[in-house]
Amino acid sequence: MNKSDLIGIIAKEANVSKAAAAKLVDVYHNSIKNAIAGGDSVILPGFGSFTTSERKERSGRNPRTGEVLTVKAAKVPKFRPGKGLRDAIK
Repeated sequence: MNKSDLIGIIAKEANVSKAAAAKLVDVYHNSIKNAIAGGDSVILPGFGSFTTSERKERSGRNPRTGEVLTVKAAKVPKFRPGKGLRDAIK
């Protein structure tokens, strides 16, 4: 499923236009993105939670040349599925 498939399903189920459904999907994504970028977590009971995690600086290796390089520290998004989602895919 891609974004336009999701928009089509939401439009059909909510009985709204595809343009309105697209706006809802964009608002949903931006709300989650802005919350976790600001350091908050987003918890959706039965679905999962979105948070951020800190990755420490580490050494890596260029696979093409074998050269050792340093991978900088980074803040990365994380998703942890909730029990309802885990149970739904069993």
